[in-house]
Amino acid sequence: MKQLLQLEEAAMLALALVLVYSLRLPSGWWMYPVLLIGPDVSMLGYLVGPRAGAFTYNLFHHKGVGIALFVLGLYGHQPGLQTAGLILFGHSSMDRIFGFGLKFADDFKHTHLTGQFPPFTGKSGASA
Repeated sequence: MKQLLQLEEAAMLALALVLVYSLRLPSGWWMYPVLLIGPDVSMLGYLVGPRAGAFTYNLFHHKGVGIALFVLGLYGHQPGLQTAGLILFGHSSMDRIFGFGLKFADDFKHTHLTGQFPPFTGKSGASA
């Protein structure tokens, strides 16, 4: 099942790449790989605390936010919003290929993909 989900995420990343190329955005396709790591700046929220970190991380790694920005850019004729949406969407897919999911506020390693802490942490996924 894990390989099937990774394949699905790879297909979504490929879709983002195809859209970047086919829409001929003014930023150019070559900027997309450079900007693809940009959403990881959202991890700076963890400097404030785990709750703020999870919020900022999830905001920049939610595919719905990426799709919304892309659609707003498409209908508003705003190539910058289209590019930002494709960056967020593609980056989220890339992260999920490597097993990084949306974060819970209790711990950085507690993600929606695991549903609980990895076995080596000694913590359970049950919340009190």
